[in-house]
Amino acid sequence: MAEESPQIPPRNGEGDRAAKPRGGGVPPPVLRAPIKDVRRARVDRKNMSLPEVLLWQVLRKAPGGFKFRRQNPQLGYRLDFACLEARLAIEVDGEAHERGNRPARDAVRDQRLAEIGFSTLRIPAIEILKDLDAVITGIVAACRERGPLHRPSGGPPPRSGEDFKEAP
Repeated sequence: MAEESPQIPPRNGEGDRAAKPRGGGVPPPVLRAPIKDVRRARVDRKNMSLPEVLLWQVLRKAPGGFKFRRQNPQLGYRLDFACLEARLAIEVDGEAHERGNRPARDAVRDQRLAEIGFSTLRIPAIEILKDLDAVITGIVAACRERGPLHRPSGGPPPRSGEDFKEAP
């Protein structure tokens, strides 16, 4: 009969990785999207219009300290740009958005996004071409108005038994 070797316990921090969720568990709903939507968004990032490219060149530098994403999938839609911190969707509207049933479709889309907390800022493409600085100023102002969803704390909460004191 073969002798069994004793079970060696894992080192600190190691173990059955399959049983533990990686990266802190499940992402929040705003960061979850079906893979087909993510793949379409990746393709769209390569085929942006001139106004979108010009706007992205500035938004990618995090104006006002706000981080933006481009072609961000939400609810089966792809937002041209999104500031998740302020829950602001930025849509660059060309001439086609004023024709046919597009205004009604856009209104339904905006309403569905509002149901999950997003406000939609629609910017005519011609405005980006005319005065990009004014557009960026308006976007940053809209982000500040909505404010971040989570404000940074002034430190850890007080320990049990300690009195809570306001910071000066």
